[in-house]
Amino acid sequence: MSAWTFLWAFLVGGAICAIGQVIMDTTKFTPGHVMSILVVAGAVADGLGLYDPLIKFAGAGATVPITSFGNALVHGAMHEAKIHGLIGVITGIFEVTSAGISAAIVFAFLAAVFAKPKG
Repeated sequence: MSAWTFLWAFLVGGAICAIGQVIMDTTKFTPGHVMSILVVAGAVADGLGLYDPLIKFAGAGATVPITSFGNALVHGAMHEAKIHGLIGVITGIFEVTSAGISAAIVFAFLAAVFAKPKG
């Protein structure tokens, strides 16, 4: 790996995060709204065939931000739809993203058990 790999990952990942921050700073959207916008943007980019080249170019700079979750949803759905038809759309979404969803549920539960709410 060259230093360019790290530089491009940093710049692309930073640009995705900066876009989210600009949306939050210039609109009245909540962080949840911005997260949803970025997930949908990643899904649309994958549907148009733009996200895989971005991953090849930027590596972790494209796979770490939340846009990659939208990419994974559409990518899994499209792959399984080719194999299993319409039912593959539903199963593909869960097959590709199940580890991330499961981890989010487990860690959210642990945070709820051990954290003390301030309100």
